[in-house]
Amino acid sequence: MNPFQKNESKETLFSPVSTEEVPPQPLSLPKKPPPKICGSNYPLSIAFIVVNEFCERFSYYGMKAVLTLYLYFLHWNEDTSTSIYHAFSSLCYFTPILGAAIADSWLGKFKTIIYLSLVYVLGHVVKSLGALPILGGQMVHTVLSLIGLSLIALGTGGIKPCVAAFGGDQFEEKHAEERTRYFSVFYLSINAGSLISTFITPMLRGDVQCFGEDCYALAFGVPGLLMVIALVVFAMGSKIYRKPPPEGNIVSQVVKCIWFAISNRFNNRSGDIPKRQHWLDWAAEKYPKQLIMDVKALTRVLFLYIPLPMFWALLDQQGSRWTLQATRMNGNLGVFVLQPDQMQVLNPLLVLIFIPLFDLVIYRLVSKCGINFSSLRKMAVGMILASLAFAVAAAVELKINRMTPPQPGPQEIFLQVLNLADDEVKVTVLGDENNTLLEESLRSFQKMPHYAQLHLKTKSQDFHFYLTYHNLSVYTKHSVEEKNWYSLILREDGKNISSMMVKDEGNKTANGMTTVRFINTLHKEVNISLTTDIFLSVGEDYGVSAYITVQSGEYAAVHCRTEDKDFLLNMGLLDFGATYLFVITNNTNQDPQAWKMKDTPANKLSIAWQLPQYALVTAGEVMFSVTGLEFSYSQAPSSMKSVLQAAWLLTVAVGNIIVLVVAQFSGLVQWAEFILFSCLLLVVCLIFSIMGYYYVPIKPEDLQKPADKQILHTQGNVINLETKKTKL
Repeated sequence: MNPFQKNESKETLFSPVSTEEVPPQPLSLPKKPPPKICGSNYPLSIAFIVVNEFCERFSYYGMKAVLTLYLYFLHWNEDTSTSIYHAFSSLCYFTPILGAAIADSWLGKFKTIIYLSLVYVLGHVVKSLGALPILGGQMVHTVLSLIGLSLIALGTGGIKPCVAAFGGDQFEEKHAEERTRYFSVFYLSINAGSLISTFITPMLRGDVQCFGEDCYALAFGVPGLLMVIALVVFAMGSKIYRKPPPEGNIVSQVVKCIWFAISNRFNNRSGDIPKRQHWLDWAAEKYPKQLIMDVKALTRVLFLYIPLPMFWALLDQQGSRWTLQATRMNGNLGVFVLQPDQMQVLNPLLVLIFIPLFDLVIYRLVSKCGINFSSLRKMAVGMILASLAFAVAAAVELKINRMTPPQPGPQEIFLQVLNLADDEVKVTVLGDENNTLLEESLRSFQKMPHYAQLHLKTKSQDFHFYLTYHNLSVYTKHSVEEKNWYSLILREDGKNISSMMVKDEGNKTANGMTTVRFINTLHKEVNISLTTDIFLSVGEDYGVSAYITVQSGEYAAVHCRTEDKDFLLNMGLLDFGATYLFVITNNTNQDPQAWKMKDTPANKLSIAWQLPQYALVTAGEVMFSVTGLEFSYSQAPSSMKSVLQAAWLLTVAVGNIIVLVVAQFSGLVQWAEFILFSCLLLVVCLIFSIMGYYYVPIKPEDLQKPADKQILHTQGNVINLETKKTKL
């Protein structure tokens, strides 16, 4: 190494000698270089940043994997659950604008990451507490959940534009190649965190029971713990980070420049004022020429962004509509049972497979065939693949509908009658006008073969029941509400017959797992141990238990206990997604036994049928997202990269808003909604293809700062080079 080079950035070798007296200066030691990883050119500080990103992405995607089912668990319908899920996702992609502004204009990247990570952790704590069953009622759960989601959205969105850029700041300019590899490792850590968390958190939800229910508090708490680890790891590297000071918010400069150009043009709309070549030229009175030229290049790319939100509207439904679809499918794959929310793990897994497959195989084969597969064409093909994925999802939805019982609609209920008396009972159901709605005769310990569909005149209504038992006729009345399932349970009361109406909420299971409930006809309370961590008590004299979610499988010997004896119940095979009713009865010669009835059938269609739609949409994501971001960066000036990143994230936010609006106002059945999204994306793809056809890509050298002449000094000679100009 040349010893004269180390200080040449501050002084030249042949500097003129000053004759002025220079006051003595304190001796300054050379700045210690940042520590490297194993003697390489990679700063040690990036290790803390990559681990932080892995833990943060584990935290975010792990929480998000079970979010839709938790919202459904709070007794919100599918449309409301989908809307809240996508409102949260949209907010997560709006807040990066705020995070970038805070980092660039005020706190700098390091402090912004630290402070907003604290907000992030607080959001996880509130969300986990809100999922504890013992903490208040549904209103408390709802309020805490929404507050927690808002804080999480502010935290994850706020640090999103800062972490990757802060990692890039750790490299010196001469190590550009190492910086490029760092971003690849950074992207790998994102997908690794997503892959692992999307598989683990649904297991924590479904395999662990909290107070007899799915343990959503644990499923939210573990991602929260990972966010705490992410914050601690990031803070540990504080002393070795390079921390560039805030340089001003380029996003605000761009917005102000565009606003001034528009307002200045509006104020000078007189015909006497000469026109200018470009509408942004009206900002020349206030802003420098270089900024205006950069904004011009930026707006050309932003114009192509207009159709992009529709793609994200489809892609982000993997965690909402597709997960809800999986709850009505059979997750038993033979070797293991897959939870509905675990299907999302296919996306990051396939991303890791498809990226090298497309880059190293498919794109090269297309190139060898002489096809010009430009970036815009790749993005258009990605849209087509996503559209096909939703067409496949619609076909799967239709197949599910043919295999599942119908759902009660507005002013409808489903009613079944269960006779627990010792002899035959005749049941007659009358409407308000004494018209016969249902008439059924049931033998002892017999139930109707299926639910009867009854129509209401209003949202809630009283039904009149006439029960004929032996020579007795009994009149009774029960109130019902629309869109619900009910069971009318008949039992002996001395020599008379009596009835009770039970709402069958278990038909609306939110996780696709098996649900069971019990009716205890004994005169003593029964304590039932379904598994080592699932216990319930059923009251005496026809007490009815709540619905309990259990794993599917064989339950040949379930331990039960009364105050004076222990006994075993053989519940047999509990199939995936089915709802069972067990009536515990007394057997005079043996121990009590359970009469088993299936209220709703098991899910018959395998969850593996979702694999084609996941493969298609992930292939579309690789072709659209990875290619689109790379193309956008290549077409914008270096000063506009952060603005472009913010705009790209905004397209994701708008896409989630589209889903929210459609879910709330379309009123379509699910398969028709899938077809609607598929057709909309095809139309958008056509528009995007036309826009791309007329788009003229900018060469990298054309993005350099313009100058009419470049002057090079070489050995005392001046060489004038005319700059090549390209029409924008």
